[in-house]
Amino acid sequence: MTNARTASRTRTTSESSIELELDLDGTGQSSIDTSVPFFDHMLTAFAKHSLTDLRVKATGDTHIDVHHTVEDTAIVLGEAIREALGDKAGISRYGDALVPLDEALAQAVVDISGRPFLVHMGEPAGFEMHLIGGHFTGSMVRHTFEAIAFHAGLTMHVRVLGGRDPHHIAEAEYKALARAFRQAKALDPLVHGIPSTKGAL
Repeated sequence: MTNARTASRTRTTSESSIELELDLDGTGQSSIDTSVPFFDHMLTAFAKHSLTDLRVKATGDTHIDVHHTVEDTAIVLGEAIREALGDKAGISRYGDALVPLDEALAQAVVDISGRPFLVHMGEPAGFEMHLIGGHFTGSMVRHTFEAIAFHAGLTMHVRVLGGRDPHHIAEAEYKALARAFRQAKALDPLVHGIPSTKGAL
C-alpha cells in the first residue's frame, strides 16, 4: 500500500460543529463524542466492525433535537470516507453482510460505485417514531444512511429481515453496514487498478 487512506474533516454551521478523522486501514479503534449517546454507540460499532479508526467530536443544538448534530456528523463521515478512498484503485468494491443481534437480523450490501443510492426497507411499523435511549428517533437510522451514501458516493442496500427490540434492530443495521463496508473497502491483491470497466469509480 503506497498511500495512507486517511481523512480529516470539519464542518461548522449555526446548528452544529463537527471534527472527524478516520483511517480506513485501521483496527477499529474509536473515540466518539457527538453528545448523542446512542449515536455514539452506533458509530463505535461501525468503527469496530468495519476496521476503521474513527475519531469524532461533535456538538450542536441537541436541546432542540438531535437531528441536526446526527445528520451533520453523518454528512462529514460520508465526505471523509470519499476522501480517504481516493481513486479507489485496488479495492474489492463490493461487500455483503448478514448480521444478527439476538432476535434482530439485518443485511447490508455496499458498492463503492461513486453513485449515491440507498435502498432501505424492512423496519417494523412504528420503528421510525420510537425513541431509542429516550433521545434517538428510529427515523434517524435511515437518515444517517442516506447522508453517508450520498456524501461518500456509495450504493447501499440495507434491509431488516426480522426484529422486535428497536435498539437491536438499529444496531444490527449499523453493524451489517459496517461489515459490508469492511469487505468493500478492503484492498484485494488480485485487483489491479480501478475495479470498473469504465476505468473510474
